[in-house]
Amino acid sequence: MAALETGRTPWTAVLDAVRLEPGADVAAVTTVQLRELVERLVAGQWKPGDPEVLVVLDAGYDAPRIAHLLNDLPVENFGRLRSDRVMRRPTPPRGYDPKGGRPPKHGGEFVFGEPATWGIEQAVTATDTGLYGKATAQEWDRLHPRLTRRAAWIHHDGPLPVIEGNVIGLTVARLPSRGVNKPVWLWWSGTATTADIGPSP
Repeated sequence: MAALETGRTPWTAVLDAVRLEPGADVAAVTTVQLRELVERLVAGQWKPGDPEVLVVLDAGYDAPRIAHLLNDLPVENFGRLRSDRVMRRPTPPRGYDPKGGRPPKHGGEFVFGEPATWGIEQAVTATDTGLYGKATAQEWDRLHPRLTRRAAWIHHDGPLPVIEGNVIGLTVARLPSRGVNKPVWLWWSGTATTADIGPSP
């Protein structure tokens, strides 16, 4: 675990390191580290009214689950997602159904690898860069993973949570390596468009 420097710099400050045992729950171990750090910040530096602590996670971490485990702390989670993920949309408003029955818990699928499922983004912005050409960021609000009672959630008490967040897709016109140009997918625990990403034209 490391603190990121501000601005365009690769420098970081290492804060903590843990040796993982075979079969360890990476998200659970990471959550303990983050909780201890944030609680120290709240006790000594952070105060109400300050920006929430930003937690940045790579693709090897389950960002939605970690956000759920830290939802009682003043943090925002921002993590990279694998390109094979499938998210679900919010449940649509329920209309009258003469058959009755339980309302659905999940909306339609948002498949990262299938652009036809993306629909219209809630926000989009584009910037010209010298190295990558045109860089575009698209944002879709209130998407969530569909959880099942297995692996990390097998012992969860009560109904499985719906962990909503914003999904952001980043694409560039070209790669310096001339490799395969695929979108980079990010998940943010917030559920509203920020001022930094303007509304879609």
